[in-house]
Amino acid sequence: MPPASPSPSPASGSPASGAPDACTQPGCSGTIVDGYCDECGSAAAPPSPPAVQAPAAPGTASAPPDDKCHQPDCSGTIVDGYCDECGSPPDQPSASTGTNGTTRTGSTRTGSSRSSGRRGMLGEGLVEVPRVPYRDPSSAVMSDPQVAEGKRYCSNCGEPVGRGRPGRPGRTEGFCPKCGTGFSFTPKLASGDLVANQYRVLGCIAHGGLGWIYLAQDERVSNRWVVLKGLLDTGDADARIAAEAERAYLAAVDHPNIVKIYNFVEHDGDDYIVMQYVGGRSLKDILLEQPQPTGEKHLPLPQAIAYALEVLRAFDYLHANGLVYCDFKPDNVIQSEEELKLIDLGGVRRLDDQDGAIYGTIGYQAPEIADEGPSVSSDLYTVGRTLAVLSFPFKGYTRAYAESLPPREEVPLLQRFESYDRFLRRATHREPAERFQDAAEMAEQLTGVLREVLAAEEGAPRPAPSGLFGPERFGPSMAGGPAGGPAAESALPPVPPPVAAAALPVPLVDGSDSAAAFLAGLTALDDEQLGPVLENAPERTPEVMLALARVKIETGRAGEAPALLDELARSRPGDWRVDWFRAVALLAEGRVAEAEPRFDRLYGLLPGEAAPKLALAYCREHSAPDEAVRLFELVWRTDHGYLTAAFGQARVHLAAGRRAAALEALDAVPEISIWYVPAQVAAVATAVRGREPADLTAAELVAAGERLAGLDLDDDRRDRLAAEILEAALDWLPAGSGNGAQGGALMGAPLAETPLRRRLERTYRELARRSRDRGESRLLIDSANAVRPRTLL
Repeated sequence: MPPASPSPSPASGSPASGAPDACTQPGCSGTIVDGYCDECGSAAAPPSPPAVQAPAAPGTASAPPDDKCHQPDCSGTIVDGYCDECGSPPDQPSASTGTNGTTRTGSTRTGSSRSSGRRGMLGEGLVEVPRVPYRDPSSAVMSDPQVAEGKRYCSNCGEPVGRGRPGRPGRTEGFCPKCGTGFSFTPKLASGDLVANQYRVLGCIAHGGLGWIYLAQDERVSNRWVVLKGLLDTGDADARIAAEAERAYLAAVDHPNIVKIYNFVEHDGDDYIVMQYVGGRSLKDILLEQPQPTGEKHLPLPQAIAYALEVLRAFDYLHANGLVYCDFKPDNVIQSEEELKLIDLGGVRRLDDQDGAIYGTIGYQAPEIADEGPSVSSDLYTVGRTLAVLSFPFKGYTRAYAESLPPREEVPLLQRFESYDRFLRRATHREPAERFQDAAEMAEQLTGVLREVLAAEEGAPRPAPSGLFGPERFGPSMAGGPAGGPAAESALPPVPPPVAAAALPVPLVDGSDSAAAFLAGLTALDDEQLGPVLENAPERTPEVMLALARVKIETGRAGEAPALLDELARSRPGDWRVDWFRAVALLAEGRVAEAEPRFDRLYGLLPGEAAPKLALAYCREHSAPDEAVRLFELVWRTDHGYLTAAFGQARVHLAAGRRAAALEALDAVPEISIWYVPAQVAAVATAVRGREPADLTAAELVAAGERLAGLDLDDDRRDRLAAEILEAALDWLPAGSGNGAQGGALMGAPLAETPLRRRLERTYRELARRSRDRGESRLLIDSANAVRPRTLL
């Protein structure tokens, strides 16, 4: 079948928000939007008792009610400055008939105020999407409605029809020369026609794959603007069936992101659907209006993602009601103001209908459609393809890359945002089983990707709790070991694989599992206590088995976990959590090279989650340290709650000799974090530990001392770190410098040999006095004696 023609433009409507009033709070210049001030957030003052008003003086108008439409016979309300029924602005009469229509006078919003309702919430409220002004309906009427010859095809066999020849224009009506099926591309309605004694036609505004789109005014309901849609080819049985199906589906559909249907009427033997008018622009038009050079059109990535998230909400609704959209593309969704609407439901069909005609568009349609029919995953495929077309120049998406994406190295955007690349490749995978299987799941991962993109572009974290994983379980061993113990060779020694495995976030328990409440009551038990309880659980549900596998992994019995996971995989094929715990078990056993490709695949399945990235980054610390740093940075930049990422960056940088970068990573841990002090302790040790004396500078030594002075540490921890700094300073001093002054001060002592020796001697003796270990105390006293300055006694 030839590609469907670009679809038209029906649909608007949003939650009501009253006309803005001034905030009554002292000193506030805001306005009341949806009951609350857009500046200070205060609730609107309660309404005053109605006052008796004097009759208006001649030539003046009394103030209208806040939200009632004033058009004759209209019962609508004002939504963001325009009636949700007739589309007229407050106190602006709509045209009764004719082609002039209603002229919109502008939004009632002032400045940058935003409604707290659905409007302004594109992209989960994370993205400021440019508004598309409401379009004067009459300006959308086509002056010469024609179907371009290049888009005329036989509805039966798909052969070109109605094409012109030299000296003879193409025909808009006739019969297919190949199969004899009749065709007609002539509009059936003309300006001024009255349909069903109610709808006055102004003219055609577009044509789609299934019919002409006409603009009309409803003369029985306040002259509100409506859209009439009829068949493109009344001789096409499949098209007629699809149109009838659209009527049935539309009658039942009720979602803010899907066009509303008002009525079904008949005129001169033809059926028409009466739909809501959307006065905006299609995403295709918005894309083509971008200022990039010809052939390089694309939207800013956050904006494209925001659109996709809105579409996924609509798809989630359709799929929950057993419907699939089938023919999604940029032509079939319109933005009006800050709202998105699916406008062409002509290809919608029921999931259980395997015999109906399938409508789709090359470049967007899933490859298995012809053989297997539409499905939820094929619907989600079209969203992924549309997102790709919107977000980067995608040459060849209808030809060379009709069923694939360009290599990542050919697309700068995909090179910059790996998670987005992985998201698109899963969404548009050739195998349906490898794609997203649920619109809500797809939206959740896309939202995570959006947060990463915004954090990278804006330079500020965009944290949010995961819907799939609990928090990380960061401990002292991940921060370089318990402070106060014997100094390691490195300030941030390598983390053993079992420790790294135990620190990873754990998948959340499925609340629908019958044992969920039982598991929730076991949180006070440690893993050693939890194991026997789970072994004897009243039910051996999937969640109990997963919890038991985790306990075995973290108590040193990782080899027993695979049998449990194999059993669970047989009953729950495709559950990603089984793959997660398989990878974690390998990591806990130290089989890092085997765990790495499993975590890499999980990253592709869950591109919006931090947990797979953290696990993959750890696995790559030795095999690909630069990649490890990049992944750690990606997680940390997005959410400062993942301390594994901050310490991981520092660890890899330090191992590579990039000490300044390691200090920068540690300094990024916020002061409000309980791990701020451990990060600063690691930073002190990083500055001096394991360094050749010639590599140190006086400035670094002094900075380390000042950093230590600013930490709230117990005396023992402080003195041990002070001893490290003083030892490094003494090693740094040039040999034979004696008491020669070096300039500056270190922890209250001049940066010279004798003062530093005295300061270090006192530190050793204080440590010896507090030590409860005789052997350690003796060693500390010996060290104090050894460092004591020589005297003339």
